[in-house]
Amino acid sequence: MPKMKTDSGAKKRVKITGTGRLRRRKAFRGHLMEAKTSERARRLGREADFAPGVEKRVKRMLGL
Repeated sequence: MPKMKTDSGAKKRVKITGTGRLRRRKAFRGHLMEAKTSERARRLGREADFAPGVEKRVKRMLGL
């Protein structure tokens, strides 16, 4: 059976922490920032964890 290929889109967007957790950037930070409150902009700037069900799928995409 051939090896699983890493999903290159996921590879570029997901960071693996030292403890093995997966981190992602939040959506809606790209443009139209003037309309968003500064509190919301700061919140969107932080990295987030994946939901447990999604994390399982992303790990498979990364070949972990």
